[in-house]
Amino acid sequence: MAWYGKLAGERTPLQPRYPIDLACDLQCPVLGLYGGKDTGIPLDSVEQTRDALSAARKRAEIVVYFDAAHGFHAGYRPAYDRAAAEDGWRRLLAWFTENGTA
Repeated sequence: MAWYGKLAGERTPLQPRYPIDLACDLQCPVLGLYGGKDTGIPLDSVEQTRDALSAARKRAEIVVYFDAAHGFHAGYRPAYDRAAAEDGWRRLLAWFTENGTA
């Protein structure tokens, strides 16, 4: 389950890989919930990750809340988006139930 982290970026000795680099190695289904107005996680990297997961034939659902910013689920932040947060939480619980983890 991915909620906020960067999916791709410049590789360095301290950050040699990103989630997009690991798509082929995943052994579990992936649910990704992202804000369309997140300036730290560009939508192109979300789409590239969706494509990488699909190419690797991994079970994944990527949801973009186009009006939400980074931190949309954090109720203490100004970026909190109630509708996106509630929908994301509902999807998370359903995902865990559907995939045998709840």
